[in-house]
Amino acid sequence: MAREYRKAKRAEDQRETRERILRATMELHVAQGVATTSYADVAARAGVGAATVYRHFPTADSLVEACGARFLDAIGPPRAADADALFDGARDVTERLARLAEALDAFHARAEGPLWCAVRDADRVPQLADFLETVRAEVTGFTAAALGVDPGSETARTAAAILDFEVWRRLVLSGVPRDRIRSAWPAMVQAALSAPG
Repeated sequence: MAREYRKAKRAEDQRETRERILRATMELHVAQGVATTSYADVAARAGVGAATVYRHFPTADSLVEACGARFLDAIGPPRAADADALFDGARDVTERLARLAEALDAFHARAEGPLWCAVRDADRVPQLADFLETVRAEVTGFTAAALGVDPGSETARTAAAILDFEVWRRLVLSGVPRDRIRSAWPAMVQAALSAPG
């Protein structure tokens, strides 16, 4: 019985250590970037030795992938499956776009740290480009559902590009209030979609 208890305790301690390492890494990624975060940084932030970090995550790729999965769960990008509930009762495309703008503004604000971290280092860490592609695909699917079009259509791609995180962030950094962004986005999408050619 005592031996089983020790095994269970050791397994629980390992899970807790892994969690501390992941939390520390995620904090460091947002604060200083993925490409510049070292195992020594992670070990110091997590309060463990570097060998412990290596034991749980033998490669930098495995650590980045685990963090990416956690970030994806934490930021919860809007999915096409969520669209029916959000757009239920919307009278027309203008109202659907207003609800879409509000949902994406909230998502971008909630996910700003991890998304900016991924954008900033995507050219140096391939997993981040994959992470961003996953997020963009979800947002495009959600946008397509809002507009009632195919996710691969030019309409969906155009609208999703206008509603993209990097556009939102640029507007915020330029001093545009978020309520103004939410009210301007539907008009921007409608203008782009109605432009000739």
